[in-house]
Amino acid sequence: MTDVQGTVADGFEPVRDAFADNFARRGERGAAVVVHRDGRKVVDLWGGTRDVDGGTPWTPDTAQIVRSATKGVAAAVPLLLHQRGQVDLDAPVGTYWPEFKAAGKERVLVRHLLAHRAGVPVLDTPLTPEQARDGVSGPRAVAAQAPAWEPGTDHGYHAQTYSWTVGELVRRVTGRDIGAWIADEIAAPLGLDLWLGLPETEQHRAGRIGDVEPPAGTGTPGLRVRPKRAVSDAYRDPASLTRRAFAAIDPLPDENDPAYRAAVLPASAGVATAEALSRFYAALIGDVEDGGRRLFAPATLTLARSEESAGPDRVLIANTRFGLGYMLHGPASPLLAAGSFGHPGRGGSLGFADPESGISLGYVTNGMQKNVTADPRAQALVRAVARALAG
Repeated sequence: MTDVQGTVADGFEPVRDAFADNFARRGERGAAVVVHRDGRKVVDLWGGTRDVDGGTPWTPDTAQIVRSATKGVAAAVPLLLHQRGQVDLDAPVGTYWPEFKAAGKERVLVRHLLAHRAGVPVLDTPLTPEQARDGVSGPRAVAAQAPAWEPGTDHGYHAQTYSWTVGELVRRVTGRDIGAWIADEIAAPLGLDLWLGLPETEQHRAGRIGDVEPPAGTGTPGLRVRPKRAVSDAYRDPASLTRRAFAAIDPLPDENDPAYRAAVLPASAGVATAEALSRFYAALIGDVEDGGRRLFAPATLTLARSEESAGPDRVLIANTRFGLGYMLHGPASPLLAAGSFGHPGRGGSLGFADPESGISLGYVTNGMQKNVTADPRAQALVRAVARALAG
């Protein structure tokens, strides 16, 4: 039995039970979950090992790569720039980044980048890991890329290219890379152990991640764990948008490499503690304990979680829902309630907020299971929060 450490407030005991059950029945190796309610921490739990393949215990300050949960943090930047009057969401991307207008992308709007409607989830020539993180090759490649569909007319998950579309937009507008902007304007004011571009001085904080197989016959009731055949076929087909979108970096980078952790890749390379991820989302919807001030004005919060894309996703081959930069509650990514918004990370991690209940949650793990948007361990925790709220 894994020794689960930490605390829960009265009434949130179901979350502790679900977290322990993840280790006992769902193949968890090392993980942490934090929940805030109305800006106050009500769950703070951790357990297992900091490295997926090691024996050193997880500690409260252990951080992990959170893969696409990074997208939810990065999405806050253009929305905050819009809130400050620096970005027009309905302006063509080419207004800020003239080179992006090439190859039929003149009418791609800023909001299309955030809602996965820009039509550039793939690159005709994938980038090497070194090119992906050099800060130049990615923006140049996506600017030259012809869209896979008419921009604005449909949606498909920009699994990797989100790094260079959103990242370069922020750089053109602010003169800073998006990692530095997050460090200065979000992480430092809120006291977050969260980095997009992990400094050398903090590399020791990050545990090793790795692929793990969940025990057979486990999962969350009501959640499909085995993908539909159409999804499996799409991942196997080298010519599919699905396979090509995830292979925009080829070969896949070593996510435990310090060089990758130091890369500013807002689609995939964020490093965070569960506490930081939950506190970040808590600050999007309200003030947080210990002096953290609310980030999103009410109008910006509405933009983040108003449906921009819904229905069959050309890349994920599932019905997805997106606001501006955030996944919304739905079958592909069940969150707490209809008004919840956030972002999962492929294989496990999750961060989200639910303004109506005042709940935010951050979950990070070192054991990457075979899922993209709805990890059974994360879903078990979400369901436990719902039970706690129901009393």
